[in-house]
Amino acid sequence: MTVLDPRKGAGFREKRLAASPENQGQPQRRTLVETLLSMFGQETGSRFPWTCFLAVFGFAFSAAPAFAHVLGGPMGGFGSGFEHPLLGADHFLAMLAVGLWGTQIGGRSVWTLPATFPLIMCIGGVVGMLADIPDPVISGGIAISLLALGASIAAAWRAPEFASLSVITVFALFHGYPHGKMAPNATDPAAYTVGFVVATGMIHLLGIAIGFGLGRLYEGRVVRALGALIVAAGVYYLVTGQM
Repeated sequence: MTVLDPRKGAGFREKRLAASPENQGQPQRRTLVETLLSMFGQETGSRFPWTCFLAVFGFAFSAAPAFAHVLGGPMGGFGSGFEHPLLGADHFLAMLAVGLWGTQIGGRSVWTLPATFPLIMCIGGVVGMLADIPDPVISGGIAISLLALGASIAAAWRAPEFASLSVITVFALFHGYPHGKMAPNATDPAAYTVGFVVATGMIHLLGIAIGFGLGRLYEGRVVRALGALIVAAGVYYLVTGQM
């Protein structure tokens, strides 16, 4: 008499069933995760991950202006603050990189990095209201933020929490400054501030979604390639000064 180990349960019986002679040559059932991975080309080596990657970014850049104006309301209030990070590729890529890097590091960084960035941006916004820093300094800092964040993703640098939060804090100040500089001219500065914070959080969530969705494909090379593209954008902004 054969006694089945109850700890093995249905998984053990499924393995015996798949290995039985009458089931040889028949396709085995896949789990949902295995099916999704195969759809993304994990097993076939197809180009679908890159197609999906480009489609996500094409949609993000093309849909952002319309989305901002649909939800925005009057210019100078919530709408103006909401669309600023979405329409500025420099801000968009940096905020996206924060979400990507957080998922790449893993652990608490998945939420501590995206939570820290908007908070420090608000501090940078206050600095923008009170101080007058030359534009080349701010634009240079924003460009360097793309270089640093993109390089961290491209190198798959799983930084200690203190180091990653320090990096995020410094660059969030640079990204918050121009928002604060524009706030006094807004018709509703409070709504303007809420708008850019909400948009920043949404971009972080997009980065997290992409990080989790594509992070395991080709041993993380898809996300690392994205980091390299962000580096290239940083080089472009640093050299040309156009943002």
